[in-house]
Amino acid sequence: MPPQPTPEPGKNRPNRPDLQHYLQKILTAQVYDVAVETELALAKILSQRLSNRVFLKREDTQPVFSFKLRGAYNKMAQLTPQQLKRGVICASAGNHAQGVALSARRLGCKAVIVMPVTTPQLKVDAVEVLGGEVILSGDSFSDAYAHARRLEQKNGLCFVHPFDDPDVIAGQGTIAMEILRQHPGPIDAVFVAIGGGGLISGVAAYIKAVRPGIKVIGVQMQDSDAMMRSVKAGKRVVLKEVGLFSDGTAVKQVGVETFRLCRALVDGYIAVGTDAVCAAMKDVFQDTRSILEPAGALAVAGLKAHIETNRCKGGNFVAITCGANMNFDRLRFIAERADVGEEREALFAVTIPERRGAFREFCQLVGPRNVTEFNYRISDTRQAHIFVGLGTKTKGESAKVARLFEKSGYPTLDITGDEMAKEHIRHLVGGRSPLAEHELLYRFEFPERPGALMKFLSAMDPGWNISLFHYRNQGADYGRVLVGIQVPQTERQAFKQFLTGLGYPFVDESQNALYRLFLK
Repeated sequence: MPPQPTPEPGKNRPNRPDLQHYLQKILTAQVYDVAVETELALAKILSQRLSNRVFLKREDTQPVFSFKLRGAYNKMAQLTPQQLKRGVICASAGNHAQGVALSARRLGCKAVIVMPVTTPQLKVDAVEVLGGEVILSGDSFSDAYAHARRLEQKNGLCFVHPFDDPDVIAGQGTIAMEILRQHPGPIDAVFVAIGGGGLISGVAAYIKAVRPGIKVIGVQMQDSDAMMRSVKAGKRVVLKEVGLFSDGTAVKQVGVETFRLCRALVDGYIAVGTDAVCAAMKDVFQDTRSILEPAGALAVAGLKAHIETNRCKGGNFVAITCGANMNFDRLRFIAERADVGEEREALFAVTIPERRGAFREFCQLVGPRNVTEFNYRISDTRQAHIFVGLGTKTKGESAKVARLFEKSGYPTLDITGDEMAKEHIRHLVGGRSPLAEHELLYRFEFPERPGALMKFLSAMDPGWNISLFHYRNQGADYGRVLVGIQVPQTERQAFKQFLTGLGYPFVDESQNALYRLFLK
């Protein structure tokens, strides 16, 4: 599903509130005992590609790798000594928890943190290292919030809300104060991720009070868009379920105060999908060599969607990269989906004849395009079904490639947008086959350059048949390839000469126990 910008609230938009109160709170907020003034960095590579000047407000470089400590500390610094003595409690998907834990350590008070059971272990560990007492409860922020409220009453603790509190909102608003000081020149729009709405409320309150001509645009996940739906409905709505990919913005209901401010001050909203966020994470990495969490890249994904939808040229745009707390083991998924999200990779299910030489003929049709993936296992005497990934340069190119394959006599399904294909089918192509007699299994390292696969296919004896092929581009300077080749017993010596002459590193896996268990 493509990114979905929504129009401004229009006639349902209430009158703008008096912003002097928030302006004063932001200007006097106590955040710099724990927070730092983060860089507003020009993303040179992304700016060039989008033909606009794109600036990243690097809140991912805060001491807890998130903006959240600004609001948490500003709230807690104003508690009375008696309140601090009793201790504080909060509910959080992770980043607010770290802000509260660090603030509590600085202020010398106890901190109890209720987090959803789905919270990445990285964030749980970080809170515990800072001295916070972690309690896991529920599948979402809203579930954790309800449990934290019960513990607040039971144990007499002071609740520090992650977003629906004027002091928290004011702390987050200091980000906008820094942006306008760091970039006094023209700014067309500032893009802000939305979960419960605390960050965008503070940013919008300051910008609309000081430079109201700058647009403030909120960005949400398509499966966690509580603020967008609430603004459209004119009242706060409760989502039955929220997606967990962007755990930092997985909120079922926005706050009372944040809804009031967003409804009045935010100029527009954009919803983006998982693939677009993965692509944005890759974009930021290419410019900064930093890895954001999904919520941290939401604003960049929305910025890109806005520029594409409105065909902007020569503008000045700011995206707040609001967090970088992510488990390392999620990178594999993100790397696989990034190119699809940017439409730099197209996926196809192609049917070719099951005969010797057909695979090579198909590869010749692919031509100079970069092959990102090939999955195939012999299963029928007449037809072969292959899973193919190809690098693309322009959006919509997959449809043109599919038509080329069809025109050349290869029935083709364009599965670039198919969720099951991206998530599961690409890993399940294969299995045992009674047709794979005389099969040898080898792992190869192909140099990652055009023509490497054709060199392999052209060097093979035309009498040998490829019965299994698996390749996935890993972004390295060489590709790992698993190949099954049917070679008659009488031709094994010629096959050894083929391996030697090829010049590619290889390993014989024909006796591998897993091969015999799952594929032989």
